Amino acid sequence: MFGNLKTDELITATNETLYMTGIALIGTLILGILLGLLLFLTSKDGIWENKFIHIITAAIVNIFRAIPFIILILLLFPFTNFLIGTIRGPSAALPALIIGTAPFYARLVEIAFREVDKGVIEAAKSIGAKTRTIIFKVIIPESLPALVSGLTVTAIALIGYTAMAGVIGAGGLGDYAYFYGFQRRDFDVVFVCTVLILIIVFIIQFIGDLITNKIDKR
Repeated sequence: MFGNLKTDELITATNETLYMTGIALIGTLILGILLGLLLFLTSKDGIWENKFIHIITAAIVNIFRAIPFIILILLLFPFTNFLIGTIRGPSAALPALIIGTAPFYARLVEIAFREVDKGVIEAAKSIGAKTRTIIFKVIIPESLPALVSGLTVTAIALIGYTAMAGVIGAGGLGDYAYFYGFQRRDFDVVFVCTVLILIIVFIIQFIGDLITNKIDKR
């Protein structure tokens, strides 16, 4: 049934998808938490309340969340070429993947931080805890289950983004499904690539749920 499939090429495409997802997820985690933290701290009644910085940060997050990912990739071609030296291949997709998903995760981070009991933060402030201590000893630990849950959702969205990036030559299962399956009218290839993507998604969801349940003390 799947006689036209080349196993070595399929394995390479799967590894490229995992590579793009893994590296982009690390970048998204770092940038997303920084942006989400800035949104939370500079908001009204926040520790660093600053209306101007909050508006600018929120605007940046909202703008990049609103741009369709396939268009964002095209807009970032000059930046990607400058940074990576090429606009093709898995590494070339990373800037767009990180910039495209970090604002999405930043909003989930902000929501997670807002769910932290304000009484706990106020108690930490009342005993003279520094901002850094409040962030790393109170806010992040208290919101960790929500942060992991949000990261799981973001990782699954990233899988979809890697498939879209593949259509314009980023590699991965999306690339393989489109160029070797769709364009050649070989829908067995498309089907197998879809199944592999679903398996990756289910594994990520399972691991994310497992970690969330383990660290959630509520």
